[in-house]
Amino acid sequence: MPLTLTKMRQNSLRARQAMHRARKEGYALGAFNIDNQDTLIAIARAAKAKNAPVMVEVSQGEVEALGLENIRDMVDNYSAEYGVEMYVNLDHSPTVAAAIAGIEAGFEFIHIDISQARKNATLEEIITETRQVVDYARLTGAMVESEPHYFGGSSNLHSEKIDYDEIKKTFSTPEAARTFVEATGIDTYAAAIGNLHGKYPVPKVLDLKLLKEIRQALSCNISLHGGSGTPGHYFVDAVQIGASKVNINSDMRVAYRETLVKQLNDNPTQYAVVKLMDEVIDAVQEVVEKKIDTFQATDKAVLD
Repeated sequence: MPLTLTKMRQNSLRARQAMHRARKEGYALGAFNIDNQDTLIAIARAAKAKNAPVMVEVSQGEVEALGLENIRDMVDNYSAEYGVEMYVNLDHSPTVAAAIAGIEAGFEFIHIDISQARKNATLEEIITETRQVVDYARLTGAMVESEPHYFGGSSNLHSEKIDYDEIKKTFSTPEAARTFVEATGIDTYAAAIGNLHGKYPVPKVLDLKLLKEIRQALSCNISLHGGSGTPGHYFVDAVQIGASKVNINSDMRVAYRETLVKQLNDNPTQYAVVKLMDEVIDAVQEVVEKKIDTFQATDKAVLD
């Protein structure tokens, strides 16, 4: 059922307060991607077990598979069922129109990512289109996130090594970050400090010195994409520096797929797949709970 505009604004205000608390108290909200209802249940159960605020997020592929309104309803239903503080983030929205659709569906967080959808987009185009989303988001008070650069990788299990010489070419700089935030008016800046999408055969390395410099240059929130496959100590330090949101996807997908494959192999005559899903959900929930602990968000939920 569609939310009223009043309810959307109330939800967005709570979301803003949640991000303010995270930054003030030195923790980060985990932004966990869902592929289906099973992963949503795992996130809700983890949030309940850890008494933590969380974001459920979807990218364009999940939006096309599930539908914006259905995602909004499912998150609200499970939030109510488990009694958890849970918000919805539209991740890597590829166009202004897609971002506006997320705002109108009542998503509290909107990430507009022009550079991923159009890698040849100019900085001027990225700023102009991001600003359009920021202006429209005033309708509900949704928080807008963006960046002037393309994040490498993909939300998958990679076999190649990380080419840091190449990745460093897209690192954020304090000066460029400040200029972009001032030009767009975004609420959250997605910093690039060695984080990239996907899970690789070697651990990722984050430039925390650079993060400190970016934090000093900005007054808005800072997020870190591509959190999977990163040693936890980086995030322990990053949230103390001032990162307020960390995205996790691939770690959950690996746990889901590997556990499902094991369940299918162990139960070759079971065709009611729903009966095999308890262990799969448990495996994903374990990943989410560990991330919540790492992000220092345990026992930080504020419920109505």
